[in-house]
Amino acid sequence: MHSTMNTIFETPRLYLRRLMPADYANLCRSLQDRETMYAYEHAFSGEEVQTWLSKQLASYQKYGFGLWAVIRKEDNMFLGQCGITMQKLHDSLVPEIGYVFQKEFWGRGYALESARACKEYAFSVLGFAAVYSIIRENNFPSLRLAQKNGMTKTGSIVKYYYGINMPHDVYSVSVSDSKKPQPVHRSFVLNNIF
Repeated sequence: MHSTMNTIFETPRLYLRRLMPADYANLCRSLQDRETMYAYEHAFSGEEVQTWLSKQLASYQKYGFGLWAVIRKEDNMFLGQCGITMQKLHDSLVPEIGYVFQKEFWGRGYALESARACKEYAFSVLGFAAVYSIIRENNFPSLRLAQKNGMTKTGSIVKYYYGINMPHDVYSVSVSDSKKPQPVHRSFVLNNIF
């Protein structure tokens, strides 16, 4: 059994919960791995990991959501992060579904299972009319995942990061365009969102 105190929702194999300061070491396993972070052009320093974690904790306070820890139910293993963050797109802030998983858990469908549930949560609980994924153009696994999550390419932007101009594709899906969600066995813990 897992604690429901910080749990946001469940999927058939996973539960997503708020990150906590104690998750720093878990985050280091993915954010400090150069292969995992290739779209960022570098593995994070310890200070960058702490900044990342602090941003998520601040997002929970400001918006009631952010990137969440993805935990496998069968063994309470920390697999990575998935969630919804507010990202700048042109002159607006938009809700983006993002994820980072430890590479030993790639290719098992955990990211797609999490991202689909985040999309449903964004529409049915948070009430967003559309969600986005802003993905570096050479991040082919994430581009495929966005498509599997019902998104289509709606534009492109260039982000300047780490001294490099990085072209990104913008994918989105609106609640009206989204197919009827597949039934998932999860519970939204509404009293812990805000």
